[in-house]
Amino acid sequence: MKSLRLIISGKVQGVFFRHNTKKKADELGLKGYVRNLPDDSVEVVAEGSREKLDELAEFCRNNPGFSEVDDIKAHFEESKSKFSDFQIKK
Repeated sequence: MKSLRLIISGKVQGVFFRHNTKKKADELGLKGYVRNLPDDSVEVVAEGSREKLDELAEFCRNNPGFSEVDDIKAHFEESKSKFSDFQIKK
């Protein structure tokens, strides 16, 4: 199992990006979280198979909802299995 951290910049806050990301992560059976960051970007941390994580990253790149993604930084590592579900953090 792998862990993926995404930092997504652009018009990604206030446009249901976190909601849409959670919905997709739940569909894929991933665990982790999505949250807004103070610099107006969004952080996604997810655990699961590499195939499912790649699918989530591609979903985020394709501007879910009303978002306009300018850039995504992605970092993969071995999973530490520290999540029990996928949450939207405040």
